[in-house]
Amino acid sequence: MQVDLRILRYDPERDEKPHWEAYLVECDPKMDRVLDLLHRVKYEQDGSLTFRRSCAHGVCGSDAMLINGRNRLACKIRVDQLGGRRITVAPLPGLPLLKDLVVDMEAFFAKFRSVQPFLQTDGPAPERERRQSPGDRERFDDTTKCILCAACTSSCPSFWAQPDYVGPAAIVNAHRFIFDSRDDAAEERLEILADKDGVWRCRTIFNCTDACPRGIHITQAILEVSSAI
Repeated sequence: MQVDLRILRYDPERDEKPHWEAYLVECDPKMDRVLDLLHRVKYEQDGSLTFRRSCAHGVCGSDAMLINGRNRLACKIRVDQLGGRRITVAPLPGLPLLKDLVVDMEAFFAKFRSVQPFLQTDGPAPERERRQSPGDRERFDDTTKCILCAACTSSCPSFWAQPDYVGPAAIVNAHRFIFDSRDDAAEERLEILADKDGVWRCRTIFNCTDACPRGIHITQAILEVSSAI
């Protein structure tokens, strides 16, 4: 099968603004994923095409992009799942564009770091591991699945309107520790997220939940954090 692949291209050294370029790519729709198509373009047609990718198994989150109008991981979505012979690929929306499908993630990761996404305890370190019941672990199991791909944050209209909004991904990672029975810094994180650019900017549109490639119930997690403040 031959696919009409349209890619939004941008080279800051020669382009004034992004523009679409078309490529005809042979593929097996039941086997090939969008990442495979991008590789074929780069290796066989245009070596200047620039995009991020690493594990190619939906774990690293590096190849999130706008595919047929929805944020997805290029390594997870198969050609036959897109239901047609024309596929459009563009960079994640709402983030500064660097080149082709590569966006600047620094501000995104700064917001992630701002919620203190690491275990903090007041007591002495145990002789072995910090033990936890299965029930306590289950309380935050869903939000441990985040791979920081930014698909959720860059799909959020509240983030598009106000880039200072901490965003769904940061809140999800705060949730993971706020509800961890071993952690002692929940109040500090809740104070951070009570800011005007914290959880209150969420409008429960559910774009983030729909975009998440890991199936995390992101909107629910945000509501749980806001209820704890």
